[in-house]
Amino acid sequence: MAFIAGAGATNVDLLYQGFERLAGVGEELYCKDFSLQLGGGLPATLINLGRLGIETKIATELGTDLFSQFAKEKFSENGVTPINLYSGDKIPLNITSAIILPKDRTFYTYGQGSIEPDEKALDTFYEIAKGAKICMMQLGGFLPVYRKLKEEGTILVLDTGWDDEMSFDKYDEYLKLADYYTPNRKEALKITGTDNEKDAAYALKKYFDKVVVKVDADGCIGIDGDDYFFCPGIDAFKNVDSTGAGDAFLAGFMYGLFYDYPLKDCIEYGNITGGKAVTAVGALSGYVNEKELLEYKSKI
Repeated sequence: MAFIAGAGATNVDLLYQGFERLAGVGEELYCKDFSLQLGGGLPATLINLGRLGIETKIATELGTDLFSQFAKEKFSENGVTPINLYSGDKIPLNITSAIILPKDRTFYTYGQGSIEPDEKALDTFYEIAKGAKICMMQLGGFLPVYRKLKEEGTILVLDTGWDDEMSFDKYDEYLKLADYYTPNRKEALKITGTDNEKDAAYALKKYFDKVVVKVDADGCIGIDGDDYFFCPGIDAFKNVDSTGAGDAFLAGFMYGLFYDYPLKDCIEYGNITGGKAVTAVGALSGYVNEKELLEYKSKI
């Protein structure tokens, strides 16, 4: 069990920076800076783990288009092994044009958001994930594979993202199956129906002995058995763009799980990787390698 696996759609971001405003209908504006990057989500977490020296594998959909070729190259550069689940002739990725404004940002996205696996895709994912120490969980059609992996001893880490209808009832089978769940403040309040993050954390004890609730730049709440604690954010990191911060946090958190650290250490690793992510524009521009992660950790 020497690797981490996951299945999810690949996202590519076209980042336009330096606009003072959005263009009106019929207008054309020129930006001051542009970059093409892999976007956030499960692939970004696996890439950050690859940068920390952990072998990672992703089951995803890739085509023959130039965006898919770009994604393949980036996976390879960052230590992630991609296994393709797609055999069609269209562009199977999510492609987002992100317009970065001085105080906000807006997005235009092509794609269907997530993968809807058939039986062949489920079998393919299981074959690459079998034997993983940790598997990332997402909502959707891969639940049968998660069940098999859990029976075989793989640790399951659930990350849901925002949903207007999220609740314990709706996500019950995922929450019962997962070993860890890492909601942010807004998600934790919504899914638990509480009005503050501490109550939300204790409400999650219904499913988890070890609870994690991210409270944005402030840090992260943890409950380990009967021990409630708070790990503050890293003051040294200046927020430039929060895109990908949650994905990066998850990478640091799973780094700790992979090496069997206590929950508090796992959260502190997550605060470091998540904090570093906001120091540059894009989901994967700001990051630490393993040496830098351990150096930051030694100062906490």
